[in-house]
Amino acid sequence: MIKEELVDWINKKEAFFSDMAKDIWNHPQVAYEEEYASDLQKQVLQEAGFDIQENVGGAQTAFVAEYGSGKPVIGILGEFDALPGLSQAVSTNREEIISGGPGHGCGHNLLGTAGVEAVIAMSEAMKTSKINGTIRYYGCPAEEVLSGKTFMAREGAFNDLDCALTWHPGVANFVVNMSMQAMVSVEYQFKGITAHAAGAPHAGRSALDAVELMNVGANYMREHVLDGSRIHYVITNGGLAPNIVPDQASVWYYLRATTKEQVDSMFNRLEKIAQGAALMTETKVEHQVKAYAYNVLPNDTLNKVMLKNMEGVSFSFNQDELKFAEKLVETVDNDVVEMSKKQFGIELESLLPTGKNHFKHLKGQCIGGSTDVGDVSWITPVGQIMTTCAPVGVQPHSWQATASYGSSIGLKGMHLAAKSMALTLFDLLTDTNLIDVAREEFVKETAGKKYEAAIPNDLRPPSLNSMKESVRM
Repeated sequence: MIKEELVDWINKKEAFFSDMAKDIWNHPQVAYEEEYASDLQKQVLQEAGFDIQENVGGAQTAFVAEYGSGKPVIGILGEFDALPGLSQAVSTNREEIISGGPGHGCGHNLLGTAGVEAVIAMSEAMKTSKINGTIRYYGCPAEEVLSGKTFMAREGAFNDLDCALTWHPGVANFVVNMSMQAMVSVEYQFKGITAHAAGAPHAGRSALDAVELMNVGANYMREHVLDGSRIHYVITNGGLAPNIVPDQASVWYYLRATTKEQVDSMFNRLEKIAQGAALMTETKVEHQVKAYAYNVLPNDTLNKVMLKNMEGVSFSFNQDELKFAEKLVETVDNDVVEMSKKQFGIELESLLPTGKNHFKHLKGQCIGGSTDVGDVSWITPVGQIMTTCAPVGVQPHSWQATASYGSSIGLKGMHLAAKSMALTLFDLLTDTNLIDVAREEFVKETAGKKYEAAIPNDLRPPSLNSMKESVRM
């Protein structure tokens, strides 16, 4: 009966939370600048009776909202940062709202709002039905640069959780029983000696030469890493002018692999390559780690509870939404669409799948991409689902994704996620045996390995003032 009341409450409040998600979509802000979304969510949660802790982990837009008292303590992980350069109207044509501006091409306007929706719904049930326990919403910044939750984790923000739940917008409804890659983000800065590139080249020591030699070495390393590992880089400073030997140059790397230990190994090898490049060019090199995220550790126990609850929620799309999906997918390369239909090893039933799935064959696999949810999953059991918020074929981090996540398609997927998480919160609060089983699985999977934040102890989140100053410059 209480579960029916939870769903009914969310149904009655759908318009409010749809407006909230659209409001955040209309005010996109990139990593560590998410003042609008953070302030809006804090205000709504505070009005609902939640206690707010701000500046968690030293990040000014990070916060924790808490309701209730005692055990168990269950968290919902939320995100709200946008991506640069993905400004887009809800349109089936490329139509920037602000030229070159940011946009919610990963759907974090939906991700965070569904979490707020779920915890407030559960808090209402706790008031009327005298359900004991503590629920928390974690407002996590900067997932797109893979560091918000790592700063929060280093501070111990997740240490007393009995378990946590989260979700992500996608192109199908399913439990996330696969892993995502561990990753380090690191920038190398080389320093050399300037000189006239034509008049006195012998007097110079080129930092750019060092960057290019390092990249050559890294590209040769690709042949000798484990399958599925990834190495990407961009040159962030290549000098000032062709006729000046660059005394400063830098390159920014992402290294990804199935486990953190594999990333550690790649990082050690890349450091030797950087030192070798410096030696060859008689330059000096330093590096700065920007982010260091663990691989995701799925929890089948929590996932099964989330799937069962998702299966009990009605979900459909109307003809206008199907037509929008068809037109939007026409803007995507057909080969990409066909591959997307089979990306989970099965043929998805339509452009907007409404079925609820458990892709058992994906258990134990590690898919491309990374998330700082991985850090939390090594601290406490984490359950995760994805829901249909965009048509099959639409790729994350694209203008088509931004259009989808601002449309009614994305909002419907968001409400499905909110209901699934709220119902799962109820199950976990009223049947703590589920948490015991989830934690037994967690202990077995971690095999005694204790979480230690991989980011350097002296690394701090960027301040809002510094981010704004860098934009002005």
